Amino acid sequence: MTTWTVTETSVRDAVARTDLDVSAQQIGQLTRYVNLLLQWNSTYNLTSITSVDSVLKLHLLDSLSLVSALNTKAIDGKRLLDVGSGGGLPVVPLAVMRPDIDCSAVDAVKKKTVFLKQVSAVCGLKNLHVCHDRVEKLQLPAFDMITSRAFASLFDMVTWTEHLLSENGQWLAMKGKLPVDEIAALPADRFDVTVSDLIVPGLEAQRHLVCIKKK
Repeated sequence: MTTWTVTETSVRDAVARTDLDVSAQQIGQLTRYVNLLLQWNSTYNLTSITSVDSVLKLHLLDSLSLVSALNTKAIDGKRLLDVGSGGGLPVVPLAVMRPDIDCSAVDAVKKKTVFLKQVSAVCGLKNLHVCHDRVEKLQLPAFDMITSRAFASLFDMVTWTEHLLSENGQWLAMKGKLPVDEIAALPADRFDVTVSDLIVPGLEAQRHLVCIKKK
């Protein structure tokens, strides 16, 4: 029998600090995910953040802030691609909290995609699909949303994934400090850019969501 390091109570208490309505099933899925991340990290080095409290705040709650933003903005779309998914942030919490969205995760590092496939199976996430490839080489039907967190500059993200975005789709990039220079590097005649704050309970550092649409 597997002994989990993080309890459902700890996850429930953390999520209670957000504005999200979470079911018992979703708490269970998030708990299994956090524990898998901690267990696999000791061997596969998925994240430099290793303490339970830090994982809950800096990873889980940070990723859930994107879910809150999606809900608040009422962003349309049923197909989402997360690029450079790494240890599954934010795509796993997204897949848990929004089972109505078909989520795909892509990463060029095989060990990370092996981990994500395990997460999908253990957490019962039928709406989470995993691709081992370089995103610029990926060939899939167009997505309504393309997300990233600590992946690349905005210009590189847009350049590498433009062939995967639907005509009316948008990029959603999670950033720390306001990326003024990165935004300035995007051709203003081709893209509309809006920026909003991401609210992460207990985190004083700046977090921003950069939304980019084709003109």
